[in-house]
Amino acid sequence: MTPPEAPATGPEGRDPGTAPAVSVCPAPGVVKPVITVLRKRADFLRAASAQRMSAPGFLVQARKRGDSDGAPADVIRVGFTCSKKLGNAVARNRAKRRLREVARLGLPSLGLPGWDYVLVGRPEATATRDFAALQADLARAITDLHAGRSLKPRPLGEVPKGRRRGK
Repeated sequence: MTPPEAPATGPEGRDPGTAPAVSVCPAPGVVKPVITVLRKRADFLRAASAQRMSAPGFLVQARKRGDSDGAPADVIRVGFTCSKKLGNAVARNRAKRRLREVARLGLPSLGLPGWDYVLVGRPEATATRDFAALQADLARAITDLHAGRSLKPRPLGEVPKGRRRGK
């Protein structure tokens, strides 16, 4: 048995005279913002004391970064929080996966560079709400935040008492 004949290819690896299939380069003038993930507790605490907007599926906390934060001004940073109120580890991880995907799809077009966003999961809502509704919630929440229609920020210095912080 003989192997089939290999097609003739040009110096670029395709048939002579054919155009490339698809360009993966962005169109000229279109710059996609870089999105990084918040990892440090201090960044989450700063976002918690800034603007917030409630949505049926989650809570969005947002703050404009200053020059002293160390992150580049052209980067959007996002964090995800799901407390034990959401349920066991399986439920929390499912809620965080959904929040990550909503942010991945929505933040490049809705978020502003130089801002930090934290998405906080809600019990009985984040993991069970329709995904299209979650996307609409994010779009409405971020547009309202940037339009100045956010909830009052939490006062600085006020730490909510929890189970381990004294009763």
